[in-house]
Amino acid sequence: MGRACSQDRAQKRRAASARPVRCDTSLSVFVDTSVWFGAANVRDRQNARAKKILIDLAAPVLTDHVLIETWTVLNVRLHRKAADQFWLGVRRGAARLEKVLAVDLDAAWAIGEAFPDQDFSIVDRTSFAVMERLGLARAASFDDHFSIYRFGRNRDRAFEILR
Repeated sequence: MGRACSQDRAQKRRAASARPVRCDTSLSVFVDTSVWFGAANVRDRQNARAKKILIDLAAPVLTDHVLIETWTVLNVRLHRKAADQFWLGVRRGAARLEKVLAVDLDAAWAIGEAFPDQDFSIVDRTSFAVMERLGLARAASFDDHFSIYRFGRNRDRAFEILR
């Protein structure tokens, strides 16, 4: 998989002392727990589709919340080795890891208030908030919540969902 934002260690050290690296968000796709889990679990009905999605992505993105949620689900439903293999892949650069910031938590709270009739989890809501902050309009998810959520000034925009 090619990476739109990949850097070697020397570049990362230089970048740490300079300005932040900007990623081309037109190539970036947010990947939800449902796709990571589907790809890791050979018994999952979405396994082949999830693997294909991940192989085809140039620049997958996930949050630290999705990392923890996915690790936990893999650990509980499969085994720790699968969970740690997933984590190791992220550590090695299989996806861009984006931290949830305080501003994202505030936005996630507002999302819950704006959609009281929806059962969006805190991970869903922080994912939506980070996607909006980064300007990401595409998500890979088998979770219908990503199709339901609307954003923008009038909440009239929807994410493009890869399934």
